[in-house]
Amino acid sequence: MPDTESVGSLSALYLGNILYALERCAISLETEGKAEDAAFYRGIGRALAEARGKEKLKSS
Repeated sequence: MPDTESVGSLSALYLGNILYALERCAISLETEGKAEDAAFYRGIGRALAEARGKEKLKSS
């Protein structure tokens, strides 16, 4: 991986994987009875997905 990779470019590249991992984390927390924690991680996923959607609209 080149040294020029930024956090933003890497997170954009792997956004689908990140969202999947956040949802798996949320599901696991729910099964442990930690609904509030699950909602926190789903909120992060939602914020990332919305930000990506806004980026795509701007570049269109």
